[in-house]
Amino acid sequence: MDLLAIKQQIEKLAAQKIGMYQKDFLLTWDKSEDDLAAVFLTAEILRGLRAQNISCRVFDSGLAVSNFRDNSTRTRFSFAGAANLLGLAVQDLDEEKSQIAHGETVRETANMIAFMADVIGIRDDIYLGAGHAYMLAVAQAVQQGYDEGVLPQRSTLVNLQCDIDHPTQTMADLLHLINYFGGVANLRGKKIAMTWAYSPSYGKPLSVPQGVIGLMSRFGMEVVLAHPQGYNVMAEVEAVARKNADQSGGAYHRVASMAEAFDQADIVYPKSWAPYAVMEQRTQLLQSGDTAGLKALEQRCLENNKKFIDWECTEDLMRRTRDGKALYMHCLPADISGVSCARGEVEAPVFERYRVPQYRQAGYKPYIIAAMIFLSRFQNPAATLRALLERGRKRIL
Repeated sequence: MDLLAIKQQIEKLAAQKIGMYQKDFLLTWDKSEDDLAAVFLTAEILRGLRAQNISCRVFDSGLAVSNFRDNSTRTRFSFAGAANLLGLAVQDLDEEKSQIAHGETVRETANMIAFMADVIGIRDDIYLGAGHAYMLAVAQAVQQGYDEGVLPQRSTLVNLQCDIDHPTQTMADLLHLINYFGGVANLRGKKIAMTWAYSPSYGKPLSVPQGVIGLMSRFGMEVVLAHPQGYNVMAEVEAVARKNADQSGGAYHRVASMAEAFDQADIVYPKSWAPYAVMEQRTQLLQSGDTAGLKALEQRCLENNKKFIDWECTEDLMRRTRDGKALYMHCLPADISGVSCARGEVEAPVFERYRVPQYRQAGYKPYIIAAMIFLSRFQNPAATLRALLERGRKRIL
């Protein structure tokens, strides 16, 4: 993107009706279409500025606190990259090294970490029925601290993955699709197959498939969910997808086979996840500290997974897609047959053919997160971006 294109994008953003100032970003379906469009525009502007060697540092100081309650590579480094891009220092909250391990309350922890924090990013996807609730509790505590005058500012919360949604991932996925197909309008009528796929592991969160059907259904796409019997996702998220599809002129439906989902699909997204009922049991066992029960549950689930070992993204299945050229997507890391495991989610030749596009897909996430932070901290984001462009401070001398 050249400087003229950046200027045009900023003016387009200035015309948007945006309601994200001092607001958290927790679920995509809680945001308006204008808000989502503003995130995409801002992400592209920030990406363009960096490509033109223009510093995007709008903060001289301040913290971006990250609280990862589950393992992460892409999202962890994307959050750090986004914060650094804007001029914030990143501080990880290691709960084992904090007073949380000694019983410190959520309210107290939230206030103690938020004194100079502009943003708090949380990943809490392990406990079904608890991750999103924890984020709401932190948000409430920070708001209370601000209202009572304890905190000089109200930190913004960004959902880096919970038990319900993974907004930074799915927004990055959608920006990838927008660029791949040449604009958001070109997504209308496109068929995306969000399908379960076999994995030799268990307990993978539901938030990616739920996030995909909850977001892509807003853009007039034909969204198809496929999974074996028992691997259902949250009924309330499916209800969101149906409502979105009705409002956008798209479609949402569920099928029982990968083959049917792949038929004439424009995009395929085969990924493993645990059955909803299993995640419920796992949450109960984790919270009670039942190690033996967890091991027994894992063995039962792995044996059940093996019943569906043929749910694999293969060259034969890819030939069923539109002209045999559907875009393959994955949030990564994928279980690659013959590479990372004996049998997994995708055949090695399929993965390798789409490896570069997948890496590009992942590369949008730092800018998506930066855009979420930016729009929550600046009341007039277009004016701030315009000032950055006019200042023209070089990122690298």
